[in-house]
Amino acid sequence: MASPDVMARVTALRQEIERHNTAYYVLDQPLIPDAEYDRLFRELQALEADNPELYTPDSPTQRVGGKPLDGFASVRHAVPMLSIHTETDTEASGAQAFDTQVRKELGLREPDPLVEYAAELKFDGLAINLRYEYGLFVQAATRGDGETGEDVTQNIRTVHAIPLRLITELPPAVLEVRGEVYMRRDDFERYNERQREAGKPTLVNPRNGAAGSIRQLDPKLAAQRPLSFFVYGLGEVVGWKDMPATHSETLLALERMGVPVCGERTIGLGAEALIQFHDDIAARRDQLPFDIDGVVYKVNRYDLQRELGFRTREPRWAVAHKYPAQEALTTVLGIDVQVGRTGKLTPVARLAPVFVGGVTVSNATLHNQDEIDRKDVRVGDTVIVRRAGDVIPEVVASVLERRPQPAPPRFDILQTCPVCPECGSHVVRLEGEAAARCTGG
Repeated sequence: MASPDVMARVTALRQEIERHNTAYYVLDQPLIPDAEYDRLFRELQALEADNPELYTPDSPTQRVGGKPLDGFASVRHAVPMLSIHTETDTEASGAQAFDTQVRKELGLREPDPLVEYAAELKFDGLAINLRYEYGLFVQAATRGDGETGEDVTQNIRTVHAIPLRLITELPPAVLEVRGEVYMRRDDFERYNERQREAGKPTLVNPRNGAAGSIRQLDPKLAAQRPLSFFVYGLGEVVGWKDMPATHSETLLALERMGVPVCGERTIGLGAEALIQFHDDIAARRDQLPFDIDGVVYKVNRYDLQRELGFRTREPRWAVAHKYPAQEALTTVLGIDVQVGRTGKLTPVARLAPVFVGGVTVSNATLHNQDEIDRKDVRVGDTVIVRRAGDVIPEVVASVLERRPQPAPPRFDILQTCPVCPECGSHVVRLEGEAAARCTGG
């Protein structure tokens, strides 16, 4: 039996480590150096190993991942995890159409008050249902078909941004929160850089990285991925005393409980407020630290949500207003070589025209031979092309399962262009440089 001093120290360590987890993973404001955090964590691990009776499922040590699974068990959602309707009109008229429909369904006329909406981001990750019982995290499940998802509890435990115990004196008997597991862009880049240095496969994009991580059968592999989480709604709720009457108040309450909530949200009246939010986020979309593919509008009051109800398994009280896609699939028709004013030779993929990022793209940079080799781009490949904001379109990755067979040959810039296509001088690639250059000056 552990002594009172040991029990007190274990409790204090757990509280301190979770405080630092929140500061680092949720607030992005680390309070101590990584080495000090590691020291606290190792001390807790040692105390729990010496005193196994002190084990609790909400201990920070339970985030590191358990044994590999044979497969994911099915989970029946207590409240169906439905998707919301997507407004395909990416212009301001999309918000106006939603407001018009809501007012019609509520029987509101022109002189009646404007409807209050909550507007937030549409995250580009994996939708997850988190179940808490009396404040303790007990289960996580994917959306699946909306009725039944997959049990990914072990993997979700490894996501440090997700609290294992809610911060509240009177936790509901059951509280299911729904949100998105995602990967920040900087975390994605750092992870891929480490993978490249180790000669290991990289992730295609943050969304695939998040979804693939949560569906790993080995939780230890999931624990190595830098994942984050934002809540955006509720599932089953039992025994929440003084439950908020609006969506926006619910997010504030969940935030106080320690659940991560995105700060990029607003409350507004009528279509004009929705249009302003849509335009504001569109202007800053490329500066956000994570990927989004639109914004979401929700009627804020729960009583009005209940009055509006559902249509063909979609809520009438919410809509996703998307932006033009920043990534798309297309085919590499050829690889051309362009010569810059400094003599640098740049390979450029000639593409089957595709609409992406608000424009039609028919060429995308491949940067240099190292990038071609790393992404293994070949003529005839189906590729993911990306154009964000004013950034020059680039090929992100080849879709290997769609590669023609027999496989096309690899592209080699020195074999394709032994001499400069502009002046006929020899082309060389100096040791330590990624770019090939014309020697003609």
